[in-house]
Amino acid sequence: MLEAIKRYLKITWNDEDEDILSIIDRAKAKLNDLVGAELDYEAEGPARSLLFDYCRYIYNNAAEYFEENFKHEIVRLQLKVGISTMEDDADAEN
Repeated sequence: MLEAIKRYLKITWNDEDEDILSIIDRAKAKLNDLVGAELDYEAEGPARSLLFDYCRYIYNNAAEYFEENFKHEIVRLQLKVGISTMEDDADAEN
């Protein structure tokens, strides 16, 4: 994940690797909290896309603007995860 985020941020040096790993951990924790579930960031999709963008916002000291600028994408992901959870619960009952 580190190398993918660095490519996305156009970072070619290794001096900030520890800081970027910390940013990735913070971003994952925040997104999981916003959605209310553990998300899969390895698979291509909305969770991974939001992770990359949130890392970009944190890296550029603009994290306070992320939720406002990505509120539609966050709500869409919340709904998708909620529906998936409901379907899994219904399957388990049957």
